[in-house]
Amino acid sequence: MKRHEFLRELHKVSANRNYLEIGVNDGRSLHLSRVPSIAVDPAFKVVSELKCDVHLVKATSDDFFARDNPLAHLKGGRHPLRNLRRGRSPIGYWRRTTVDLSFIDGMHLFEFALRDFMNVEKHSDWTSVIVFDDMLPRNVDEAARDRHTGAWTGDVYKVTEVLNRYRPDLVTVLVDTEPTGQLVVFGADPGNTVLHEKYDEIMAEYKDVPDPQKVPEAILERASAVTPQTLLEASFWGRLAKARGLGLSRSRGWEPLRRAVEQVGVSR
Repeated sequence: MKRHEFLRELHKVSANRNYLEIGVNDGRSLHLSRVPSIAVDPAFKVVSELKCDVHLVKATSDDFFARDNPLAHLKGGRHPLRNLRRGRSPIGYWRRTTVDLSFIDGMHLFEFALRDFMNVEKHSDWTSVIVFDDMLPRNVDEAARDRHTGAWTGDVYKVTEVLNRYRPDLVTVLVDTEPTGQLVVFGADPGNTVLHEKYDEIMAEYKDVPDPQKVPEAILERASAVTPQTLLEASFWGRLAKARGLGLSRSRGWEPLRRAVEQVGVSR
């Protein structure tokens, strides 16, 4: 299954009410959204028809998240009647805005991808779904930090190891999509500060390495990746959407969901 086909199906099974995309390019992935969306890219060149209520942001993701209220568009206006007309909750403006589905496909360097996750998580909840693109490079050259190939993933694949090592509270699932795989992250906790506290330590270990670098065989062979169908057909999606709709707290809902997601296949 190709990456855009997987993302299309993910929009359906996750029942997301909104969408955030980092890295727009020509708009092919943004084209899949039918819900209020924010899309961030310093140099987008959208040629695909967009079919959602979207705020296109021409900025780097770091600059976007530095804004006072980056998710303002998803609140849908100040008046409850305006929210109703757009099919949103009339009291949604006064609630904390969180993103249900996020797609990280920005700069293909490890430190950028990790910062994007850290920023996205601050605006997510335990029922949110966060997806990274280009997580399974097919060869060492494709994974180089200094691009010298046509197809290029960069070294964002390192995010998987870092999340598994520093954030065992999350569940990460590698997905064997074509051409270069994806990582789906469940259980976001906006109050967790571990990555922020350990950021310099992580950079010292993972960023400054010889390039092209040695890519783990498990990544090149996709040893820990599940098929897209396995994840999409899992039984927990309805439970996740219901918990989100009810506003169930993390303390009540996360552990049962965690066990169900782990049964699908955890990238450890």
